[in-house]
Amino acid sequence: MEDPSGKSVHAVACSDDTVMQEGEVYAIETFGSTGNGFVVEGKDCSHYMWNYDEEAPDPNVIKHHLRMQNKTSSIQLMNHIIKRHKTLAFCRRWLDQEGFKNHKAALERLVRLGVVIEYPPLEDRAGCYTAQFEHTIYLGPEGKEVLTRGEDY
Repeated sequence: MEDPSGKSVHAVACSDDTVMQEGEVYAIETFGSTGNGFVVEGKDCSHYMWNYDEEAPDPNVIKHHLRMQNKTSSIQLMNHIIKRHKTLAFCRRWLDQEGFKNHKAALERLVRLGVVIEYPPLEDRAGCYTAQFEHTIYLGPEGKEVLTRGEDY
C-alpha cells in the first residue's frame, strides 16, 4: 500500500529497505481469500472514485471539452459525482439508484478523460471469495496507534 509520502507497506518479502518514521500515518491493507491467496485486478470494474490528485485534469476544462462535444450526460454525471460522492468511492449500482440508469458510456468517458479513477475488483481463482481488510495506523512517540480500531473490531 502506497501512502502520500511515497512509502509502501509490502505484504510480501522484497528488497525495499524504507523505514517508517515517527509522525507518519499509514493505511495497512491486507486481503484474505478462499483461493490460492494471491489476488489480481479483475476485468469487470464496478467501483470508481473522483480523481482529486493534484495532477488530475481541471474539472472546468473537462466540462468545457464535454460541452463542445455536446456530451451533456457526462457533464450531469460529473456534477453528480462531485456533489454526492466527493472523495468517497462509489459503485455503478449506486449511480443506478441515484437516477443515472444509463450512465455506463458517460462514466467510461470520464474515466478516459482522467477525472474518475477505476478500482477494479480483486480476484483470486474462479469461484473464490476475496475480502479486503484495512487499518490506519499512526506512528507516535509512544509507539503505534491503530486509529480505526472500534468496539466491534
